[in-house]
Amino acid sequence: MTRRPIIIATDLEGVLVPEIWIAVAETTGIAKLRLTTRDIPDYDELMQGRLQILREHGLSLTAIQQVIATIRPLQGASEYLAWVRAHAQCIILSDTFYEFAAPLMKQLDYPTLFCHTLEVDHNQMLTGYQLRQADSKRQAVQALQALGFRIIAVGDSYNDTAMLQAADVGILFRAPSNVVAEFPQFPVLHEYDELQAELEAELSI
Repeated sequence: MTRRPIIIATDLEGVLVPEIWIAVAETTGIAKLRLTTRDIPDYDELMQGRLQILREHGLSLTAIQQVIATIRPLQGASEYLAWVRAHAQCIILSDTFYEFAAPLMKQLDYPTLFCHTLEVDHNQMLTGYQLRQADSKRQAVQALQALGFRIIAVGDSYNDTAMLQAADVGILFRAPSNVVAEFPQFPVLHEYDELQAELEAELSI
């Protein structure tokens, strides 16, 4: 029997880097921007709320990018990701935007990233967003499986659970208690050495 090659599909925010919108909330003092996919399962509801808040406060893409430029990967994340990429192919499946992610990708040594695109007007105000594809994380996992890959998926939020369910192996990493309680079928890990050991065991199967 031919062994399928493995791809690690991992979320970005909360797994490798801090939550971008929480950083923006802390910098601007706008508490409502702290809400993330850990709190609101419906991504469009979440994003429409964010866009409305940005309009109300006159926050531009440039202002958000200035905050993102100060964000650093979570402690140990760069080393963990380097280990992953040395042992298997890795794709970051994220619901962030290419306009946000560039400085973070540089710090992580430019891993492959699938995410979305923002719509911006001539004043650099966010007017909307364009999904790469509806339910994109699950769709990406299933497309890679159709190409003959075995997928191990790692995530932390509601918007990751569809890809974890579709994957051959799904792992919750540093997930909040509400997500853990609703999806008890997934193992829950909290440290990168634990996650690395879990992946190492899967890679040796």
